[in-house]
Amino acid sequence: MTESRPTPSIAQVTIIALFVTALVTAQLTAAKVLAFELPFSLPVTGAELVLPGAALAYALTFLASDCYTELYGKRAAQVVVNVAFAMNFVLLVLVWSTIAAPAAADSVDPDAFASVLGASTNIVAGSLLAYLVSQNWDVIAFHRIRDYTGPDRLWLRNVGSTATSQAIDTVIFVSVAFFLAPLVFGVGPVLPGAVLLQLIVGQYLLKLAIAVVDTPFVYLIVHLVRTRTPAFEEESAVA
Repeated sequence: MTESRPTPSIAQVTIIALFVTALVTAQLTAAKVLAFELPFSLPVTGAELVLPGAALAYALTFLASDCYTELYGKRAAQVVVNVAFAMNFVLLVLVWSTIAAPAAADSVDPDAFASVLGASTNIVAGSLLAYLVSQNWDVIAFHRIRDYTGPDRLWLRNVGSTATSQAIDTVIFVSVAFFLAPLVFGVGPVLPGAVLLQLIVGQYLLKLAIAVVDTPFVYLIVHLVRTRTPAFEEESAVA
């Protein structure tokens, strides 16, 4: 007799797919630098927020991980985060091997292709380290806030965990990518302290705004999954 195994729900697979898609997109869009004009001037950043293109997609990974953590627990979320970290290396191998492969005569310009998709060593080092630390902290902080405040304040653990983990992510990424890696390994420019601070503050302000704005969507996703997934309906009935 074949032993039956639990089948992942559509919601569970969808949230994981959203997380991985946003993560891959962040890796592939990191080369473009974004500049958002503000209608007012802020200390440090001035009237413009400058950040890498990966910031928008990467912010979406925190929405997905918070939803997944709330619905399926700390251990399950940590498995997704760390498996996705390993998949980053698969992505890099596939991209770099494609860059190294010979191009056909009618191909897109190989140099342009490499400049867009081939992230530099300092960017890769900064993004991988920032991801590993910040995403695991996001899961831990989410559950610590839940333990202290109870199950009702989803908005608090969503904003609180994301705000702290995004701060960690931003500081690590900017510091490693634009200061430590260039200084130690001689790859890429070593940016002056004032510019580093501007990048950190600018990125974090936008990420914090996204964390606040995405809270209603976290509530919506969690509500839909809990009310339309049989496993959660059964748990509610037993409770």
